[in-house]
Amino acid sequence: MLTVDARGFSCPEPVIQAQNGLKMVQVGEQVEVLVETVTSRENVRRMAENKGHLVTVEVMDDGFRLIITRQK
Repeated sequence: MLTVDARGFSCPEPVIQAQNGLKMVQVGEQVEVLVETVTSRENVRRMAENKGHLVTVEVMDDGFRLIITRQK
């Protein structure tokens, strides 16, 4: 699983980093995206879901962990 640590960045940078990560994996593979803020979490989640990918979100002590499974 590819990890994208976007903590410390303001949007749109976490979304851009997540998109770049998704380009590096094959269909069915996952990208872990780490973000700090609710805004970044929602923007990354929305981008991934709008592109048809599956997203799960976990709350961590220092932010959020999104697991995006590439679908196409």
